[in-house]
Amino acid sequence: MSLTAQALPEGGRDARPPAWTASWRGAALALLACAAAVYATATCDLWLRARSACLEGEKYLAWHRDPGRKAAHFDEVLAARTAELEASRRRGALSDADCAAKLVLLRRERDFRVEESSLKVAHAWFQTAVELFSPPESRWVRRARVRLAETRELWKKELDSKKVPYRDYMLE
Repeated sequence: MSLTAQALPEGGRDARPPAWTASWRGAALALLACAAAVYATATCDLWLRARSACLEGEKYLAWHRDPGRKAAHFDEVLAARTAELEASRRRGALSDADCAAKLVLLRRERDFRVEESSLKVAHAWFQTAVELFSPPESRWVRRARVRLAETRELWKKELDSKKVPYRDYMLE
């Protein structure tokens, strides 16, 4: 009796799976691993984006409570950008007239940012976290959902105090 005849069971067939199944199983496992990696990466990305949006909303909500901090922040931004423009002017990259015009625009932008409703911007950031970055329902999305309702009510009160007409659908 040969060795191959001894290795075969009674029915005369080999009990081992064919060689092609090993490569098929490997490919299936690799595909599942890739799909899991893509899902994990997308989930992590959405979680991080929701966190960023929620923290931005929190920043603007804090600025609503303390407008002086908001003005100080935009004063710092103005000072940094003014220094950049002055450096460009000294290097000769900008003429005096261009530098003066850009400084006027920077000051107007700073004034606009300071006067803009912090509640409106906070509402927009919280809404972004809730609508664009869920599912998955991360703790940041849940937190943004709670803050969204709070901010909407505060924003309505602000609009009422300024006698700005609005409808509820306008705040969505």
